[in-house]
Amino acid sequence: MPSSVVPRTAAVAAVVSVALAAGLLAGSSASASASAAAGVRIHDIQGATRISPLAGQQVTEVPGIVTGVRTYGSKGFWFQDPQADDNPATSEGVFVYTGSAPTVAVGDSVLVSGTVGEYIPGGTSSGNQSLTQIAKPAVTVVSSGNALPAPVTVSARSVPSAYAPTGDAAAGNSINALPLDPDTYALDYYESLEGTDVRIGTSRVVGATDPYAELWVTVKPSEHRTPRGGTLYGSYTSQNTGRLQIQQLAPLAEKPFPKANVGDVLSGTTEGPLDFNQFGGYTITARTLGTVTDQGLKRESTRKQSRGELAVATYNVENLDPSDPQEKFDALAAAVVDNLASPDILALEEIQDDNGAKNTGVVTAGETLKKFTAAITAAGGPAYEWRSIDPENNKDGGEPGGNIRQVFLFNPERVSFTDRPGGDAKTATAVVEGEKGRAALTLSPGRIDPANTAWENSRKPLAGEFTFRGRPVFVIANHFGSKGGDESLASHHQPPNRSSETKRLQQAQAVNAFVKDIIKTDCRADVLVLGDINDFEFSATTKALTDGGALYPAVKSLPRSQRYSYVFQGNSQVLDQILTSPAIGDFSYDSVHINAEFADQNSDHDPQVLRFRP
Repeated sequence: MPSSVVPRTAAVAAVVSVALAAGLLAGSSASASASAAAGVRIHDIQGATRISPLAGQQVTEVPGIVTGVRTYGSKGFWFQDPQADDNPATSEGVFVYTGSAPTVAVGDSVLVSGTVGEYIPGGTSSGNQSLTQIAKPAVTVVSSGNALPAPVTVSARSVPSAYAPTGDAAAGNSINALPLDPDTYALDYYESLEGTDVRIGTSRVVGATDPYAELWVTVKPSEHRTPRGGTLYGSYTSQNTGRLQIQQLAPLAEKPFPKANVGDVLSGTTEGPLDFNQFGGYTITARTLGTVTDQGLKRESTRKQSRGELAVATYNVENLDPSDPQEKFDALAAAVVDNLASPDILALEEIQDDNGAKNTGVVTAGETLKKFTAAITAAGGPAYEWRSIDPENNKDGGEPGGNIRQVFLFNPERVSFTDRPGGDAKTATAVVEGEKGRAALTLSPGRIDPANTAWENSRKPLAGEFTFRGRPVFVIANHFGSKGGDESLASHHQPPNRSSETKRLQQAQAVNAFVKDIIKTDCRADVLVLGDINDFEFSATTKALTDGGALYPAVKSLPRSQRYSYVFQGNSQVLDQILTSPAIGDFSYDSVHINAEFADQNSDHDPQVLRFRP
């Protein structure tokens, strides 16, 4: 599991208690009544805020037409009132949680009695918005085979360009109690359609089909478009409002989900109830699913470095260990040789120990690296050597028992490694003045400040000193703390809480201080800081890395629309980076798109490569 994404285990969820739904979530002191409410319509249940005004109340014989039935996962059905009110903020559809396979069918006219509640996918600590629902239902089928209410068409014209209102600080930065303004804010617009049958037309795929049978599209073709068909996430304040997740209501055993890459087109009509879930927020649970039209997206290859250029790359190989199938090793090796053109130095992230996720105390990774370097040679690449530091058991985060770490591969025919022994998991390397006034590391390979609390349960930076054509080059391989625990972009907190940034900021400050030590010792030093930074080029993390002019984020040398290495929830974004010291004034940088935009992936990250003349 990539460390930059919250692990997708069984969803933790909570049905909000009456007090929480009516008070804390809504930002109100009103208490919900448990008395039964008769003559209620669905729009009365949904109300004009994110929290139902009837949360905790019993409702009786609410009328509507069944628009979707879910027989797996959170079992239940959606139904919708064909007699809409004149308030665009109140949804006409709602989910009925049955807990077991529903006995109703699409087109049934029903009367539903039950308890109105607010269900938070992921639980209250997730920050997710809640889903209004009716639970413990009693359902009466009045008739069958009825025409469905006309779906709401979601399009570039209907979705506002502004993303969300700002939460009320007095209410914990939550937007739950704010009246919905669907004409102004995209999140309010989607919330006003929660549970409603919606339709989109032909739309571009911006997030490839994932292992959970879902993909992402945009209904806004021009919104922050990348040259390869994605949508760029370029700042905290400029959201991609046209993104929607697509799932299907039919079980996969009955109907396989289509495979799509970024830039493909979901052609025709996709229609179904608009849901809200833990792993993507607003989602069309498609009763009718469009057809994927392949647009022929190709994997990129970078150019070969010239004789006088040093090529340095970084690649997160996603929990590689000897138990992985040979096909994974071969595919990753082919990417190194064919797509990355066999870089002189390759920093790897997420190399696991020799028995993978078995939690046996093994921390060595020699077998993993032998298997990988052999696969590279078999693919026509160089006979790479490697250097690394074994971590302490279960001290560096990642998959329990896996002991992921950074590793340097280098081509000894092109570059040499300056070995200064003594480095281990606990001992810090330092900077001293070496021959001819050049900076030197006391330990190479060595770890940077491993006792710093910033690295607790996280990967410690690996520093190495290399020599290329007689000139020293310092490379620092990183895998900063994951984004796990951050709230989603669709959180009821706006802006969302990003708790993980605190640790990465501290990590960036530690690396920045080390780089400054090198530059202070020798202003001519060629230093490269690279790896899975787990943060954006506009983030506080990157700003801390570059503080005082110590480093420059090479991704900023690319046109803005090409600055990404990862795709998450339909957003093409930067996580992997290479940063350069001031002495490296002229370089060629490439984000090589071979994984993140594709349904078939060897890793979920795209590798980066930088070429320069030391």
